[in-house]
Amino acid sequence: MGAVSARPSKKTLSREILRAPPLSRLPWLVHAFSTREDGSLGFTEEEAPAAVRRNRAKFVRAVAGGEKEAPELVTLKQIHSDLIHRVDSPPKAALQGDGLITNVPGLLLSIQTADCLPILLVDAKHRAIGAFHAGWRGTLARIAEKGVGLMGQHFGSRARDLAAAIGPGIHACCYEVGREVRERFESQFAYAGDLFHEVQDSDPVREKYPLLFLTARAPGHREPAPRIYLDLVQANLRQLRHAGLRAAGIHASPLCTACRTELLFSHRAEKGKTGRMLGVIGIRRKG
Repeated sequence: MGAVSARPSKKTLSREILRAPPLSRLPWLVHAFSTREDGSLGFTEEEAPAAVRRNRAKFVRAVAGGEKEAPELVTLKQIHSDLIHRVDSPPKAALQGDGLITNVPGLLLSIQTADCLPILLVDAKHRAIGAFHAGWRGTLARIAEKGVGLMGQHFGSRARDLAAAIGPGIHACCYEVGREVRERFESQFAYAGDLFHEVQDSDPVREKYPLLFLTARAPGHREPAPRIYLDLVQANLRQLRHAGLRAAGIHASPLCTACRTELLFSHRAEKGKTGRMLGVIGIRRKG
């Protein structure tokens, strides 16, 4: 599986915008994943609304490249669900959900993230696209898999013809979750065991006095519970493959938001006080 390019297209952009190379080969398609360099693109308590609007306008113009008329940015009030909307025109009211699909040129579908995964789908045969927000709840609800199914229902898309790009998000190295999350995944996915790994914290007393623990537990020193980590990227790769996409058609970014805070925003690594990125995809008006 290929990786989303971490290099900007210096020929057309002055800021660093991440793109998936296979999607970049489609001349009728525009797409990108923003970085810190683009500023915060989400309305949070830490961000002035006017600044976010300016950042969004600049980002959309950069993504559109040489288009005379910038595409209309379509956003969501994301709720960590499996609710997906088909949009044929700019919505008059805010949409609530975590997925968007369209086959209409001039619309730029967007997903807001700061650790969760932005997932973009493209049907080159029918010129249809989708954008989905996959945190652990959306992944548990199979939003990526349902997105593939809805594109088939609405646009006649065949899964084996789809290409997918998974943008930067928190990776297995940093995504610690509770035991209840693992149990919920185990109840839904036969392969859940492949999505988690445990890390046992060291115990200084146990390491210094190992003989104490051969026959009895030292007072006040219980066996420390292991830390549980979820591979959110692998979980969505498995869903897309299960939905029928070819492995060669799925590309995932190697960038972990929590590891790369100099480049990306991370809600976890920055303890909730951070900006938001956008993953966007659209069909050119002419192309």
